Amino acid sequence: MRVSIAPSEISGVLAAPPSKSMAHRVLICAGLAAGESRIENLSDSDDIRATCRALTLLGAQIGPADGNAVRVRGVGGVCPAVSVPVDCGESGSTLRFLIPVFARSGKPVRFTGHGRLMERPQTVYADLFAACGLKFTHTDEEISLWGALPAGEYTVRGDVSSQFISGLLFALPLARGDSVLHITPPFESRSYVALTLRALADFGVSAAFTEENTLSIPGNQTYRPCNCTVEGDASQAAFPAVLGAVRGGVTVTGLRPDSMQGDRVILDILARCGARFTRRGDAVTFEKSPLHAIEIDLADCPDLGPVLMALGTFCEGTTVIRNAGRLRMKESDRIEAMQTELGKLGAEIASTFDTITIHGALLHSSHALQGHNDHRVVMALAVAALAAGIPAAIDGAEAVRKSWPDFWQAIRALGAKIDP
Repeated sequence: MRVSIAPSEISGVLAAPPSKSMAHRVLICAGLAAGESRIENLSDSDDIRATCRALTLLGAQIGPADGNAVRVRGVGGVCPAVSVPVDCGESGSTLRFLIPVFARSGKPVRFTGHGRLMERPQTVYADLFAACGLKFTHTDEEISLWGALPAGEYTVRGDVSSQFISGLLFALPLARGDSVLHITPPFESRSYVALTLRALADFGVSAAFTEENTLSIPGNQTYRPCNCTVEGDASQAAFPAVLGAVRGGVTVTGLRPDSMQGDRVILDILARCGARFTRRGDAVTFEKSPLHAIEIDLADCPDLGPVLMALGTFCEGTTVIRNAGRLRMKESDRIEAMQTELGKLGAEIASTFDTITIHGALLHSSHALQGHNDHRVVMALAVAALAAGIPAAIDGAEAVRKSWPDFWQAIRALGAKIDP
């Protein structure tokens, strides 16, 4: 799908979509609970569908309630054998969160995916399963495993994806004994682990830090059903927030002031760049502001990488983004993808494996932009074109379905001229 973007007057109010990070977590907890849960404000994105599809294979019953709510009747912590492959789509969260959960069956399990999903590293689990004498094989087509990780003491690197830590946190409370999880520093993406701990607590499961990098996980626990509402997504809100900071006149709602999402730091980053905005409750209103370059550490907010690269092109001076290496192992190599596509618009960007340098520049039009099958790349390119007020066309624009299916409608509501 190709979208064409024309210079547009931008203003209005946009509601942040439901948090994909929290939605995955509460769905998994509800799927493991003994009873029925109701989850409000759930997005119908491809990634969330992948998690629902997997939980249904596990035996959970998921059906619509009124509005955008769903009812989930969980399996009560019982993880039966699954005879068909677990298709995780392109969702890294679905795959890494559920590997230890499905392993609880003690029977052979196969996971498959699409796009670059099976290329993404799974060494953490491969090493943990091997250390316990369990089967874990990873090919370009599937992951096969056999055997449940037992209660015990585990050590996980903190400088790889926190999704591995969260996966263990979902499964180990169901083990027949207590566990301890040591995280070797540097502990990056700590905020995502905090989201998992909050979801567990909401569903009656205990796990907590006993030291800065050590988690205690009591075993023999039971997930209890819970009625909850998914908060707005700070990482998705970053796209209209950057647009608002450059153009002004944009209000983003649904941003919980006490959110534990690591990507809430987008407001701090924009403030450091000189953006002017006001907050009233869960709504943030942006004024048009002259922006200047800063240095950004991406260690705890990697999903912000693409839109921050777009932001850097509108900042006077040289923006430096550090600890960005994990962007190369997402749906695309996001550093290379954004460097290539923003370069077509006239941006001046250089990179090493882990660092990105962006020089503020006047952007020009391009009708040859590629989305690289990556939702965050597509949305960041759209923001860049709209913020610059230039014509542009993006191929592969359907990738937004992965996380924000209504993105194009939401941006049109701000006045963006987008065809189709």
